[in-house]
Amino acid sequence: MATEINKSRILSIDYGSRRIGVAISDPLQILAQPLPTIQVVNLKQTLREIKKIVAERDVSKIVVGMPFHLKGTVGQTAQQVEAFIEALERRVDVPIQKWDERFSSIAAEKIIREMGKSPHRHRDKIDQIAALLILQSYLDYLNSKKKS
Repeated sequence: MATEINKSRILSIDYGSRRIGVAISDPLQILAQPLPTIQVVNLKQTLREIKKIVAERDVSKIVVGMPFHLKGTVGQTAQQVEAFIEALERRVDVPIQKWDERFSSIAAEKIIREMGKSPHRHRDKIDQIAALLILQSYLDYLNSKKKS
């Protein structure tokens, strides 16, 4: 009996008011890879760029990193992300999943430092890596559920 293989991709977003980190899964939804950081000019253009990625890359779901506090509560930044998600939901026809992104930017900065680079000079790379870490965490979760 043949097993149906999922061949759609998942997109992740690390939202920021100036830059948005973006990463995408492989078609088997096992590995994440970064995409170029989106420079935010205005919301309309940003949503258009994301919609284009969704269409061109056969994206079946979007995972958006939620910046929860340590106690799991939401702050002002999370409220901005919620507003962004609401606007995004009106523009794309794929489900949007919120995913805990605590420490993703800190981990991304650490990776940049370990590469001998300055985090301040490589903000776009930090956003890409943060989006990648968010997505890889989500993919690992999905794949662990499939095994159990």
